[in-house]
Amino acid sequence: MGSLETTEIGPRSQSHGGDGGLLLVGCGKMGGALLRGWLEGGYNPDEITVVEPSRASVETTIGEHPVRVFDSIQELGTDIRPRVVLFAVKPQMMDETVPFYRPIAENGALIVSIAAGKTINYYENQLTKEAGIIRCMPNTPAAVGRGITAAISNSNVSIEERDLCDELLHAVGEVVWLTDEGQMDAVTALSGGGPAYVFLLVECLAEAGMAAGLDEDLAMDLARATVAGAGELLFQSDEPAAQLRKNVTSPAGTTEAAIRVLRDTDALKDLMTLAIGAATERSRDLGG
Repeated sequence: MGSLETTEIGPRSQSHGGDGGLLLVGCGKMGGALLRGWLEGGYNPDEITVVEPSRASVETTIGEHPVRVFDSIQELGTDIRPRVVLFAVKPQMMDETVPFYRPIAENGALIVSIAAGKTINYYENQLTKEAGIIRCMPNTPAAVGRGITAAISNSNVSIEERDLCDELLHAVGEVVWLTDEGQMDAVTALSGGGPAYVFLLVECLAEAGMAAGLDEDLAMDLARATVAGAGELLFQSDEPAAQLRKNVTSPAGTTEAAIRVLRDTDALKDLMTLAIGAATERSRDLGG
């Protein structure tokens, strides 16, 4: 691999931290997952600098890797020239965080954000309209390298910068690129929140099992293993979800009896449509 001073990041580069490298702002669950993916993928820790006031969480992630960590941008200074600044702080913290990075954006850094609801126009207004900006929405399976991230860029982003961002995001899973930023609210609702809906499904399956006569621990063990196994089967299979469902559903069998309840009334589909709609609208609200 090359170096962030050009268009890539990698173990042979000799650049250091905030100067020419990658500056990660925020290292919570998602920021930590990205950082872990980069380090486990062999990226040069000397090229990575983290701004995060909660040092304990960062130290757990970086282990013995020589990643530089600062409590704030004030401690680091704004005269640095990172190749990429990636914002991984909560949307409600962006107003008090982003403006401090305007000098860095004006120095030509590529700006990448994973904050829900914050539009490209928001960053252009907060930083500079000349900045290259990429807005992303990953999801929490990134923590185990199985996430999916949707991304879209403004017209200032070069092909090389898009490729660089794509490489960074691939460290934690799949990447899809959008052509319309208006799709990002629905992406946030579907894949961003999707893991929570699946975990709720596990809870509901376990509760249904208990109602059918299973004890609590057994019902939860069965529900967890079933959903996790089904997800892995879906991941490894080339068949569409509909066909995998049919493969499990024998004519006049027990599964068909359950599927008939779920499909004949369209209750599950209607409920999920309402849920995704509510999350999409909330994402729009967050974007102002």
